[in-house]
Amino acid sequence: MEWTRGRILGRGSTATVCAAMYRNSNEILAVKSSELHRSEFLQREAKILSSLNSPYVIGFRGTETTIESNGVVTYNLLMEYAPYGTLTDAAAKNGGRLEEAMIVKYTREILRSLEYIHSKGIAHCDVKGSNVVVAEKGEAKLADFGCAKRVGSEAVTGTPAFMAPEVARGEKQGSESDIWAVGCTVIEMATGSPPWTEASSREDPVSVLYRVGYSGETPELPCLLTEEAKDFLKMCFKREAKERWTATQLLNHPFLISKPDIEPVLGSGLVSSSPTSVTDQTFWRSVEDEIVEEEAVDLQDESRNLDRLNLWAFHLERIGRLRCVGGLDGPRWDMEGGDWITVRVSCEGTMISGSLT
Repeated sequence: MEWTRGRILGRGSTATVCAAMYRNSNEILAVKSSELHRSEFLQREAKILSSLNSPYVIGFRGTETTIESNGVVTYNLLMEYAPYGTLTDAAAKNGGRLEEAMIVKYTREILRSLEYIHSKGIAHCDVKGSNVVVAEKGEAKLADFGCAKRVGSEAVTGTPAFMAPEVARGEKQGSESDIWAVGCTVIEMATGSPPWTEASSREDPVSVLYRVGYSGETPELPCLLTEEAKDFLKMCFKREAKERWTATQLLNHPFLISKPDIEPVLGSGLVSSSPTSVTDQTFWRSVEDEIVEEEAVDLQDESRNLDRLNLWAFHLERIGRLRCVGGLDGPRWDMEGGDWITVRVSCEGTMISGSLT
């Protein structure tokens, strides 16, 4: 199916994200692209995403290898477009936190996505509010599978504030680690900030990782939550991975089954702001995250018109690998380097044709 590439929305060290539209249906999609010779991680992400089919996982639309107008051979991952931003955006739009009824709704949907991918032997490895998007009908969908892997793989990746103790120690990372991150995401939705935020203001990231891995502490439970919600979090925050509840068990916790589903109030789409400098919220982002600058899309050719859109904040190709070995060797951040850039680029749409796989 032929599609037209729109304006560049963001650019990282190895990948770009563009808006796009199918020529024959005007369906909008997001396209994540990388030069073919640098597309190893993007191809791995596409392979995992293509194996999944769930209403709670961002939709895979295909892959293509194209030759751009400048002659560069490019690998493209085509995905569903989610117009209402991320859960992080949703909390920001609602004064920094979500009401408990909305937290219940979104938590159910996150757990349904994890129940599904865990049944397929896949761990997401980077569950957090900015990696869960709100789709067209208001449902939450798990997105950004750049860190995802088959359960049993040795690599350790993700976002420090959402890491389980065994991940911070560099021992293992699997479905149980995703459950810990669910608890962290609930705290993020309830307070507007990830866990350990206070600690991060006093300690460097490596020290915080050591604290998560070895101190025996668990994230502080927000006092504004109900007792049922706090008990739910305690089931997520078991220090021993094997003691944590599974996604299926958590879906049957009283916190989630005692409240009916509610319909979210959807606006015209959410816009999230990018950090203004390398040090802005660096610790709370994935070590491999890159900055995406959201742009409205407006192609002049009527047959290819995408109108003006707000695309959800989609993370670009990863820029680093997080390694923590035995709690002694922590991640390294280039706090003053020049790799973090804010991009606002206008480019004329380039039509690329092909068949989806």
